[in-house]
Amino acid sequence: MKDLPPVPPLKKLLGPSFILLGLGLGSGEIILWPYLASNYGLGIIWGIVVGVTMQFFINMEVERYALIHGESIFVGFAKWLKYLPFWFILSTFLGFGWPGIGLAGATLLFHATDAFSIKLVGVLLFLIIGAVLTLGKVLYTTVEKIQKTLILFGTPFILFLVIYFATKTDWQALFSGIINFGYLPKEMSLAAFLAALTYSGAGGNLNLAQSFYVRDKGYGMGAYSQKIGNIFSTHKINLSGNTFPLTSANITRFKHWWRTVNLEHFFVFWLLGLITMLMLSLLAYSTTHGQFNNIQGIDFVLNESQAIGGMGTIFLLVTGLMLTATQLTVLDSTSRIITENILLWKNMHVAHVSKLYYSVLWVQITFGILVILAGFTQPRDLITLGAVINAFSMFVYTGLILFLNNARLAAPLRPSILRNLILLATFIFLGVFCFLTLNNLTM
Repeated sequence: MKDLPPVPPLKKLLGPSFILLGLGLGSGEIILWPYLASNYGLGIIWGIVVGVTMQFFINMEVERYALIHGESIFVGFAKWLKYLPFWFILSTFLGFGWPGIGLAGATLLFHATDAFSIKLVGVLLFLIIGAVLTLGKVLYTTVEKIQKTLILFGTPFILFLVIYFATKTDWQALFSGIINFGYLPKEMSLAAFLAALTYSGAGGNLNLAQSFYVRDKGYGMGAYSQKIGNIFSTHKINLSGNTFPLTSANITRFKHWWRTVNLEHFFVFWLLGLITMLMLSLLAYSTTHGQFNNIQGIDFVLNESQAIGGMGTIFLLVTGLMLTATQLTVLDSTSRIITENILLWKNMHVAHVSKLYYSVLWVQITFGILVILAGFTQPRDLITLGAVINAFSMFVYTGLILFLNNARLAAPLRPSILRNLILLATFIFLGVFCFLTLNNLTM
């Protein structure tokens, strides 16, 4: 038991939501939603609003737990059900082990630079990602800086292109699609829509990784936690955190924390993420809608670059680097998730986390390189496959979070009735969509 630290200014708390937003850039924002918009129009864009809103409330409940206990939500799950760590190891690897995002980045950078081969670029990117994550002084700081830089540069560039290319009719189609709730074209794959819905943000178990980042940033009781260093770090880390006594001062301070972190996540993750996804979808629609070869892989992005003209190469470089940064953050998040759950499965709450983390990281990098060398050339298919798996994972853990935060947290710190209803609606919505998608795939 330790007292809850005071709340710093909002600008000092900026960071974790940039990482989570960056996790969505490479899948939903650059690939899946623009792909659907270029092929099926903007009538389906309501799904972006639904997806990012669902993930906002999921993420905030993940933050609630980490804020109160100064530990990841996986520790809370493991204290409740001892076999859950195995599920999170399996579902994380199945959902994100495929290097679709990195391969997409390699494809765009290959076309921007006329490199020797996509395979070579993909292998080099994975090796560079491994070196950056392995040699950075403090792991969290490295990831945060990379994502902040690329998002704060890339988003204004995309907005500039949209303002230049989108017509009045395109904007009208966008706003019409936002309120066109429930519309799904008959010719569109339900799996592709579920994939885009899942990746309207981080998606899958990556949403749960938010508890790592808010802890490492020092949110709430995370101020007392230890951080993962680089590969040369030798200190042990305690996975279990601290909580605070329910004094009136601590409860008042918690409410202040809760208001502040909601603002941080709303403006960075929800608002900036929503704008970025809408603008990238609008750009894809304005420049490529109706072209005959959009349906193949990520050809629609290459078609966009041709339509953009003189700035097409810059567009490919920016989006390629964004995808690469997303792959970097995915590898960091999944390595954290798998590492911590291996230790929790073995009931090792105090351990040399850094050693295991970097072992898991390089195993995943090696697997990604082998998949690329094996000849997989359609990154969108790999991304869609992973997203369907992650949608089911989100369905499962949304129910787990509902129980954990209502049964294992003290009464004054539990979610409100409204947030519980929203999370319950999310749980039902994801469950129905997963069932319909699986039923459609087996028909």
